[in-house]
Amino acid sequence: MKMDNDIKQAIGIFKALGEENRMKITKILVTENNLCCTEISRELESIAGSTLSHHLKILTECGILSTYKDGTYKYYQVDHELLKRFAPFVLE
Repeated sequence: MKMDNDIKQAIGIFKALGEENRMKITKILVTENNLCCTEISRELESIAGSTLSHHLKILTECGILSTYKDGTYKYYQVDHELLKRFAPFVLE
């Protein structure tokens, strides 16, 4: 049933955004799309690389972020349509 899938997706998105650093990462990528882990790390204060990777994984798994590789770098971008639908506040 579509409603059940929407509810499950919304719960995953809200759980992911319920953590302060993940909200900050998402807000950074809303304004500066297509950043690699190193560039995101520069925007945040005192967050370990492994912790950042964990947050990026959670945001990607719930659909907020998508990735692409260019050489050895993995770049992250926000799914604006998903955020418009489930969490429009993040886009402000």
